[in-house]
Amino acid sequence: MSLGYLEDQPTRDEIDAMEGPVALEFGANWCGICRGTRPEIDAALGSRPDITHIKAADGSGVPLGRSFGIRLWPTVVLLQDGTEVGRVVRPYSRTQIDEAIADAGL
Repeated sequence: MSLGYLEDQPTRDEIDAMEGPVALEFGANWCGICRGTRPEIDAALGSRPDITHIKAADGSGVPLGRSFGIRLWPTVVLLQDGTEVGRVVRPYSRTQIDEAIADAGL
């Protein structure tokens, strides 16, 4: 089952140049924890069409994930105009994601 994490993903320069709110989600299509949290992440970000949601496949040596210091999956990095304003690591509930978005001011 594919969770939709993109192997062909934007570069860090492209992410930094993005305007508006962005949720950059890192994970792996084979990751059990990513599968388990999928409904919560989709529910939270699906209710926010104003936030661009990018699912980036991560792994050892993947430049985008390394540039954000990703260590655990899934991790959702919240950006505003290319600047990180928050993140949530291994969210277990929609409420946790909603709170991170609110705390980030998005």
